[in-house]
Amino acid sequence: MTPPELALVVPCYNEAARLDPEAFLLFVATHQGVQLVLVDDGSSDGTWEILERIRAAAPEAVTTLRHSPNRGKAEAVRAGILAGLAQRAALVGFFDADLATPLGVVDDFLAVLRDRPAVEFVLGSRVKLMGRDIRRKATRHYFGRVFATAVSHALDLPVYDTQCGAKILRANPATATLFDTPFRSAWIFDVELIGRYLQLPVGPGEPARRDRLYELVLPAWHDRPGSKLRWYDFARAAVELGYIWRERVAHRPPDRRGLAQESRR
Repeated sequence: MTPPELALVVPCYNEAARLDPEAFLLFVATHQGVQLVLVDDGSSDGTWEILERIRAAAPEAVTTLRHSPNRGKAEAVRAGILAGLAQRAALVGFFDADLATPLGVVDDFLAVLRDRPAVEFVLGSRVKLMGRDIRRKATRHYFGRVFATAVSHALDLPVYDTQCGAKILRANPATATLFDTPFRSAWIFDVELIGRYLQLPVGPGEPARRDRLYELVLPAWHDRPGSKLRWYDFARAAVELGYIWRERVAHRPPDRRGLAQESRR
């Protein structure tokens, strides 16, 4: 079997009412180099049966995985990425099952990675600009802006949107290690993933990891009803962000100027 250009993971938990099988099948029919990895994370509503129907309709282009019991989105994504890496995909990534980010936007991600060889990790970013079709509840938007500001400080990175469920990165020995161990964070594993990426070693003459990240402003993103997020998840996310900040500080290289000053004393 020829390794796919992209293994795209779709984590699913009780998504039977929101899944669009026709959209997935049309996508794989028009994207020969993409392998869909559909992960059912312990659903109880018929999600697995729908995923299996999608796989049966395109067995060469669709892989299905099933967790029982539910392990959380982070672990569903990690298991799917590991399956994609096992297929020797050149790129791995994930999109939310509700397709708030339309599958057609995958082409924009691929274009960035083809046109910019130095870029290693592309993040979808929901920015409501003229000419973009971004539909998001006002409350979610403003909570998101506050959270994004906190994330920027925690990661020391000028990132606009870490929580958009659309990300693709190059698969290589270094990035594969990002998925070796389970994520500590349940809801903001995206932030933890970026934090892990920033901590990867850099070889002599290579650009810094932060310079290999790229935020792609999405042409379209539609908020879908049925989100699993609740108000208390924002409080839990704040606690998890504190752990991520502490982890970054613990791994931060020493300040060379400070060391130089100490040596002169």
